[in-house]
Amino acid sequence: MSTVKLILGSSSPRRQELLKQVQLPFSVRKPEIDESQIKTNDPVEKVKQLAIRKSEAIPFSNDNEVILTADTVVSYKQQIFEKPRDKEEASHMISKLSGETHEVYTGVMIRSLEQEIVFVERTEVEFWELSEEEINQYVSTNDPYDKAGAYGIQSLGAMFVKRIHGDYATIVGLPISKVVRELRRFSIYPD
Repeated sequence: MSTVKLILGSSSPRRQELLKQVQLPFSVRKPEIDESQIKTNDPVEKVKQLAIRKSEAIPFSNDNEVILTADTVVSYKQQIFEKPRDKEEASHMISKLSGETHEVYTGVMIRSLEQEIVFVERTEVEFWELSEEEINQYVSTNDPYDKAGAYGIQSLGAMFVKRIHGDYATIVGLPISKVVRELRRFSIYPD
């Protein structure tokens, strides 16, 4: 009998770390998609569609593979904050989030040849009121530029977070406790 293999369709080091943290063996295949094709302003629909597109961009190599893909966005007052393109955009995003509560959505798709599951998790994040100096110091680091909403809660951006309501791992980019539970349906368990 062949064993089921988990394929992470993401080059995100944060998603890889979360899978390693719960001792799920996996290999990585990066999907090549044009994320700008998804035009919706609904964060739930956006992360769901992106997770599906990423998954569909990765072909199965054999019958015993399970493909896991995810996408994360920050949403504030019906506006989606993705990865900032430059320092000015990062500064704008962090300034908007300062002293406010925003939502982080992560959409996940898990699929095999036999079945597929798609779900979206949401976590609320409240930021401290930030000074212009704090924001400028932060955007002059490399931290904001590969992260939705221009901050990483698992890195320097942690200093902005006053409180969260929901799953911390959803903010990092993969709601790992729910993922582990859903992977059981595909006969994938932590080592």
